[in-house]
Amino acid sequence: MDKRDPRSGDLTPPPYNEEDVQVALDGVVGGVGDTATMHDDGRIDIDIDSRLSRTLSKLVTIPPDSQDTAPPPDYIRFASPDQFPLRLNIVIQVVGSRGDVQPFVALANGLQKYGHRVRLATHAKFESFVHDAGLEFYPIGGDPEDLMSYMVKNPGLMPSMKSLRAGDISRKRQMIVEMLEGCWRSCIEADPLTGDPFVADAIIANPPSFAHMHCAEALGIPLHMMFTMPWTATSSFPHPLANITDGKKNPKAANYLSYVLVEIMTWQGLGDVINDWRKRIGLEPVPNTEGPMLASTLSIPFTYCWSPALIPKPKDWPAYIDVSGFFFRGAPNYTPPKALADFLAAGPPPVYIGFGSIVLDNAAAMSSLILEAVTACGLRAIISHGWSRLNGPARPDLYWLDDCPHEWLFQHVSAVVHHGGAGTAACGLRNSRPTVVVPFFGDQPFWGDMIAAAGAGPSPIPHKTLTAEKLADALRFCLEDAAQAAAAGIAAQMAKEDGVQAAVLSFVNNLPVEKMRCDFLPDQPASWTVKVNKKTKRISRVAAEILARDEGVDAKNFKPYRSNPILIENHRWDPVTGTTSSALGIGADMFTATSNIFLKPAEEYRRGRSRSAQPSSSKTHLPKSKSRPSSPTSSIKSSTPSSSNPNPSATTTTTTTTTSTSPSNPNLAANMALASSKSLAHVLGSYTKGILVDLPLATAEGFRSAPRLWNSPVTTYGPPITNAQSGFLVAGKSLVLGLRDGAMDLAREPVAGAKREGFWGGVKGLGRGGGSFVTKSVSAGLGVVAYPGLGISRSLWAMTHGEAGRVVAGKRWEEGRWVVERVGGGDRRRVVQAYYEMNLGEGMG
Repeated sequence: MDKRDPRSGDLTPPPYNEEDVQVALDGVVGGVGDTATMHDDGRIDIDIDSRLSRTLSKLVTIPPDSQDTAPPPDYIRFASPDQFPLRLNIVIQVVGSRGDVQPFVALANGLQKYGHRVRLATHAKFESFVHDAGLEFYPIGGDPEDLMSYMVKNPGLMPSMKSLRAGDISRKRQMIVEMLEGCWRSCIEADPLTGDPFVADAIIANPPSFAHMHCAEALGIPLHMMFTMPWTATSSFPHPLANITDGKKNPKAANYLSYVLVEIMTWQGLGDVINDWRKRIGLEPVPNTEGPMLASTLSIPFTYCWSPALIPKPKDWPAYIDVSGFFFRGAPNYTPPKALADFLAAGPPPVYIGFGSIVLDNAAAMSSLILEAVTACGLRAIISHGWSRLNGPARPDLYWLDDCPHEWLFQHVSAVVHHGGAGTAACGLRNSRPTVVVPFFGDQPFWGDMIAAAGAGPSPIPHKTLTAEKLADALRFCLEDAAQAAAAGIAAQMAKEDGVQAAVLSFVNNLPVEKMRCDFLPDQPASWTVKVNKKTKRISRVAAEILARDEGVDAKNFKPYRSNPILIENHRWDPVTGTTSSALGIGADMFTATSNIFLKPAEEYRRGRSRSAQPSSSKTHLPKSKSRPSSPTSSIKSSTPSSSNPNPSATTTTTTTTTSTSPSNPNLAANMALASSKSLAHVLGSYTKGILVDLPLATAEGFRSAPRLWNSPVTTYGPPITNAQSGFLVAGKSLVLGLRDGAMDLAREPVAGAKREGFWGGVKGLGRGGGSFVTKSVSAGLGVVAYPGLGISRSLWAMTHGEAGRVVAGKRWEEGRWVVERVGGGDRRRVVQAYYEMNLGEGMG
């Protein structure tokens, strides 16, 4: 592919020619085997002519070059964020390094400015950083240094054999489970520092946090994804982690499919972990065929926080995908230490060299290489220790930096050398600094290529191929007039952008505001529904608490409200693949359940022995009383739960954990037997559900979708199936309307074909009509069994996995009570007035 100017609007990143290793991807989709090639920098070569790619090209619809940019019909578009009428509790979930967290700190401050209560949920290491910005913080677990170290060792989607032998994969998966749980708690738990209750009304997240979509589904609230690298499929350029081979025949399709294939590989590695966790928050497992492209299937809004000066928004992205500009926080109030100020004043501007959150195996070798390059160029340099732990001798031409805000420092240097993190790259370009990127993994090579394509730096130098000579040549490139001019040109364009403001506007413009509004307090989001005068009304946590307190409305009358319900369906393409994949899935479930008859008791045995070896401990977790910087709600102090609350489950609780001190656990044998019996029951349950529900449903849906094969529309009958009632409704409509539509197609298609193409058109129409009649009739017949079965299955699941929902309900009551006890009489009067007007048709006088 040709390298083009990214500002032209038709960007194609250049090819990558690193030395690669073969990685097999057997059984990725429905048993289809495929092969990919992985580079040392983490990119994967994808053969677009492989069997898997050819299969996907038949199943995946490539969007047109230009999509309709009109806003979704049910959404209101705002010209400014201050026009948005609601004040929300927003949790921002971020996994990554400080460079990943910092842009979201800027975003959170931007949301705070418009009256929203914002909680940033990320790793505990960044607690002070978040609190110092005046934000609420919630720890999700996970060690960012361990993550960075793992990524340097395993830069791609597939782990190395060295990591497999060292047990790195098992530890990473355990860390992901910890972070999934932490992200869920960040949506509903009180502030760990102050004890102030919090329940999220909306979620903002970066894709590596993984829990985002599932938390939004469990709570029924909107989700908005934001990221610093392309994650939405486009035909304009390939996925940053993919390198297309043999894509010259159809480059647009090759680019688009690269996103699908990367998502498939990611889901293959984490799908089982995510599905196990979903059960714990009351959600059914995601089908493996749906997991990889959930964000696209569900039309989740995305905002990409990079400058359009580098990468314009691709024309095939829909209206709910935005490119906002980089997120920059306000200029920090920073006074440099005297030694740093003296060094800067002692000579010409130095170059900056640092790799931020990258953890190196051999920091001494990298430090020596850097010193050799700087000496060869005769340059002064500021070298950051960072997580890379770079270090070296004291010299007049060197300054070894501990910590310093890039926003301040990059104003005082001549060029920057770093790992290619999006935030660091943005800061350098914003300050007109030519940039050398030494990428280690992920999207870092991508940003290096974007900078090089714009002329603001040389081609990126992968860290494994970095030498002192290459680094010296790159530094000389940055000091040339052409590179300086290119960087200044990008900075001038970026100066016109306000990424945070644009992202806040994108966020509010993609919220279903009318569906979120409380009918009693229109400036608050609804969490419940309540019937007033036989009409269902949406009501906020605060308004519900007021009616329960002041009007004696029974808490049982309030039903949980989902402003943005998410339902994940298992889409079937045709009868053959639908039935086959379902049968394979049933077989896989039964195999897993059968093996667990023996594996689960063994796990229980190890767990029991581990408990018996530990001393007893009893811990009670209570909120701390330590103060923190102010936020939109931090001036409201906590108080004890109200005794008038009608929902006893909403009272504040503590958690106590006690481990056994017995050297031999007397319940171990019973626990092992119970684990085995549960697995046996799962075998029977998998077989029963598979035969009575999954297989008929897959076949029915396959036949219903079959008209797609001859480019005819696929008809959906009835609402989404969420319970037994909706299952029977869809079955009835499918039977009556499906048979009707099939008969009408049989009569109509031959006539329409004959009018278009004469005799042979009539023959073709007869084939289409006959196919439609058969598929719709068979689907209607099978649906009589399949759809009620699905509805009953989902009702039973809700009955047996409702604990998470009950916990959420209790947290909503708790927060409503907490706010009511702190507000004046204005809200009370407004709510009661509205209640009387709705219920009696008159005011309070």
